[in-house]
Amino acid sequence: MGRALAGAASGVRPAAIAALGALMAATFCVSTTENLPAGLLPEISAGLDVSLSAAGQLVTGYAVVVAVLSVPLTYATRRVPRRPLLLGLMALFVAASLASAAAPTFGLLLASRAVTALVHAVFWAVVTVTATGLFPVAVRGRVVAMVFGATSLATVLGVPAGSWIGQQAGWRVAFLVLGGIGLAALLTVVLCLPSTDGAQAAAAEDRAPDRARYVVLVLTIVLVMTGLGAAFTYTVPFLLEVSGFSTEAISPLLLLRGAAGVAVLFLAGRLADRHPRPATVAPVALLALSLLGLYGWGAEPVVAAVLTATSGMALFAMITTLTSELLAVAPGDLFIASAVGNAAFNAGTAAGAAAGGTVLSAFGIRAVMLMGGALTAGALAVLLVDQLVRATPRAPRPTTGRPSAGADVEPVAERS
Repeated sequence: MGRALAGAASGVRPAAIAALGALMAATFCVSTTENLPAGLLPEISAGLDVSLSAAGQLVTGYAVVVAVLSVPLTYATRRVPRRPLLLGLMALFVAASLASAAAPTFGLLLASRAVTALVHAVFWAVVTVTATGLFPVAVRGRVVAMVFGATSLATVLGVPAGSWIGQQAGWRVAFLVLGGIGLAALLTVVLCLPSTDGAQAAAAEDRAPDRARYVVLVLTIVLVMTGLGAAFTYTVPFLLEVSGFSTEAISPLLLLRGAAGVAVLFLAGRLADRHPRPATVAPVALLALSLLGLYGWGAEPVVAAVLTATSGMALFAMITTLTSELLAVAPGDLFIASAVGNAAFNAGTAAGAAAGGTVLSAFGIRAVMLMGGALTAGALAVLLVDQLVRATPRAPRPTTGRPSAGADVEPVAERS
């Protein structure tokens, strides 16, 4: 990690790399706890004597809290220095994880999950901006890729390991272990993260605020995450019923999807730094082709396995490139703009999971993939139309008085 960043731009300090490692450790913990209950629903359901659908509220309710409260909570904490805020968030995360492990009733477990979701709502609005503020703007995309690399490891390693621990030793032990890892991450942040009061100003250097482009990116995120939320929520039943895989093959297939995503992260970061506009289009196009391909040819096991892997590549590359450009064009307060993006990701995911269930009941499992692919293709169309509009030459505005030395009559398209 250090060599890759240090070799990419001058002025990268070892202390910044250590701080990035601390933020990645914290990100790993927050990302793991977001999805951990999904792998432990049967154990939680049996342990607290509630139905599986009720236990599922631990996942659904979490996403709703994050989607609704990301912007208000980030606005409320906008004047708090970043380092104390991150330390407070991680301390609250550890306390909520321990409370989850000790919860005697489902209601108290749900409440502790709500507290963790509050941490998530602010954390994701802060961590990416803080991380990019530690480095030169030339490596912003690669820094974003590193942060989301921790999320990828949580998906590929953290959640499966937590689920295995919960199945072997009980779901409470899984939350207890997660709290211990969170405490280690908190100590790492204490030791490595410098004062980040200037992070926002540093991250804002060389930005090109563009409100219209920012709106396009937020709309793209909502559309693509709605499609993705539907498709990924029902990937397992699709692979079982349509592709004909055995139950034993599902875990390796999901691991393949996650590993493929991790493999392309740094490449996605480099593309985001060098060619930001094409870098946002390519993964969305790949994701649309993957989901529509699963709808059309998912009954072929080999094709389904390949497309499952490419959907993972597209997902992690897309999150990296969209987030990187979102920070580059964000108008106004950078943390609020990041919070809006975080809310868009979670709102799309929650809406997609709900809509996918409705489509599944009415039209069957294959139609869910068609819906996911169609919405992702819609997101791709939004990006391409925006590119086309920006590439169209516009007539120069008439000048009043004496024109300057030719600069005022340059075509707008040449600068866009």
